[in-house]
Amino acid sequence: MIKTMLLTGAIALGALSLAAPAQAAPFCTNSPGGFGVGVEFGVGTGFRDRSAERYNDRLEQYKRELQRRGVNATSVEIWNGCLQAFVRNPDGTNGMEFYDPSTYRRVF
Repeated sequence: MIKTMLLTGAIALGALSLAAPAQAAPFCTNSPGGFGVGVEFGVGTGFRDRSAERYNDRLEQYKRELQRRGVNATSVEIWNGCLQAFVRNPDGTNGMEFYDPSTYRRVF
C-alpha cells in the first residue's frame, strides 16, 4: 500500500515537472522609444509610410551598439520589450541573447 502511494506520488511529481517551463522568458519594462507610426506627405508623391524604415534603422543602430560593446550580433529584433540578439558564438554556433534596450545589459 505504501509502495503504491509512493509510486503514484513520484509519477505525479514527474508529470508536473515536465509540464513546468524550464526557464522564465525575459521581459524588459523599458520598451525602446521611437517606435511609433510615422507618416510623411510629399508634394507629388502622396502618402508614404516610413515607420518600417525607421524601425529597421533603429534595429540596425541597436545591433551596431551591441557590436561596439563586444557582442557578436548578426541581427537584432525587439521581443517582450527586450533586444533579442542573434549572435555568433566563438565556436561558430549561433545563439540568442536578450539585452535591456536602455542599458544594453544582458538580461537572459
